[in-house]
Amino acid sequence: MKVYLPAIVGYVPEDIVKCLSAFLDATYIIRRQDIGQDDLDSLNTALDNFWRLREVFRTHGVRPDGFSLPRQHALFHIRRQIEDFGAPGGLCSSITESRHITAVKKPWRRSNRHQALGQMLVINQRLDKLAAMHTDFVARGMLPAGHPTWRRLSTDPNLKRMTADNDNDDDDDDGAPVEENVMGHVVLARTRGKSLLWL
Repeated sequence: MKVYLPAIVGYVPEDIVKCLSAFLDATYIIRRQDIGQDDLDSLNTALDNFWRLREVFRTHGVRPDGFSLPRQHALFHIRRQIEDFGAPGGLCSSITESRHITAVKKPWRRSNRHQALGQMLVINQRLDKLAAMHTDFVARGMLPAGHPTWRRLSTDPNLKRMTADNDNDDDDDDGAPVEENVMGHVVLARTRGKSLLWL
């Protein structure tokens, strides 16, 4: 990224270039595999420069309403976290993204989009119960260990056909690998049922 800094010189105020340079210095230090005491001191210097220079974004009207403080506040704790837990290095969030897909995105697609949170919670509860039941059946010897019950459910063409239109959502991204271990499948009504009490 530092190779792009010379490209913006002359097009933006000099303090913005310095601020971005200080931030990039900090990120490069954080991403190292090995971080020593000298590196931590350099990190503190880079972050101090960034916090001092970031005001240029407010004074030039880029962020007139202020900054996203929760995100920037995390930078205050980065040195302590490195000292406690070690260098983050190539920290990857694909595991949590994969969990997000199975716990949020897939249940959202299976909902009817009307008060979807309750439906999503029910879907997750039922999947948990199916997983617990499967574990119990294996422990009791009712199923062989590694029995692919969930694989049959996830590849059943009838279930796929019933939910095919719900699976074609535009909010899908190809960020993390999708976990294929679907242990259950729930098909809910598309709309709320009509009450027949008036008859």
